Amino acid sequence: MSMKSFWKYIFPVIFGLIIYTTIRLVNDLTAKSYFWERPWHVTVIEVVFVIFSSYLIQFMVNYYIRKFSRDKSKVITGKTILKEFGTVYLALFVIINVTIIPMVALTDDGLGLNDFVIAHIIPGLYVLLYFSIVRGNHYLKEYVHQKLQLEKIANDQLQTELKFLKAQYHPHFLFNALNTIYFQMDDNVAAAKKSVEKFSELLRYQLYDQQQTVPISQEIEYLQTYIELQRVRSSDKLQLSVQFDKSLGPQQVYPLLFLPLVENAFKYVGGEYKMHIEAKNGQNRLFFHVENSLPTDMPGQKNGGIGLENIKRRLALLYPGKHELAISKEKNTFIANLSLVL
Repeated sequence: MSMKSFWKYIFPVIFGLIIYTTIRLVNDLTAKSYFWERPWHVTVIEVVFVIFSSYLIQFMVNYYIRKFSRDKSKVITGKTILKEFGTVYLALFVIINVTIIPMVALTDDGLGLNDFVIAHIIPGLYVLLYFSIVRGNHYLKEYVHQKLQLEKIANDQLQTELKFLKAQYHPHFLFNALNTIYFQMDDNVAAAKKSVEKFSELLRYQLYDQQQTVPISQEIEYLQTYIELQRVRSSDKLQLSVQFDKSLGPQQVYPLLFLPLVENAFKYVGGEYKMHIEAKNGQNRLFFHVENSLPTDMPGQKNGGIGLENIKRRLALLYPGKHELAISKEKNTFIANLSLVL
């Protein structure tokens, strides 16, 4: 038998028998008489009436639970709960007076005040307890459903913002890359063609190899291609040092997080034209370090711009509480340190 059939057909019988037994015990102990010593047909009549009443009570409780649950926007307050319990008890009062009270009046020695009070209080307590459990379960389900809906809305907003940030970032990258190729066309067509090939590799990674997360090895390969492309447009005085930890490979990371730091370094490098790019693995964290010398006549490198503001926001969305980004300027050197929990 399924649980649905149990609650629909068997539970009202058990519920009715519990109510009947409680009423008889309370009443018989007071009157010092016992229902099992009476004629059996009287007990059978009472049990049949009580079980019939319990089916009506079950139907009534389910009806009001469905009715109260229809309004999803209703705010649950003490007044609301009191109103619901009052409505259920009034409906129960009607059922008791239509079924149980006439039965009590026609059996044994008739209906007394004691019988009337007991017939209302004991079923009332049981029914309100049952209603509170079932209704509370519905409250809990509604709360969980609302939490899931809020999480879904928040996740949709997150995805929308990430897509916006990605769309904002791509034109910035495209402009710089195309600008590099443009100046190469006048000096060296073969080099320009090679740059176009590298540029196509970068686009292919962005357009076709995008996943929720990617292996760090793919991200490093992407960075190396970008660095080679940028070397072409950089000054011959550039002293570039690149170190990528060989143990970084299958670990997963969100894509296109490191490029803005590298791009920013190429954009503002000057003075001694020194640049150092490093990625290393340590204690389940990825450490990414970029530093570049600044022009002597430059008061300070910007901490903002599309690229850096973009990465700050993406880190906040993708690695909340699991990243550290430190950007600083020491003498004529700009330093960016990023650590991520892998």
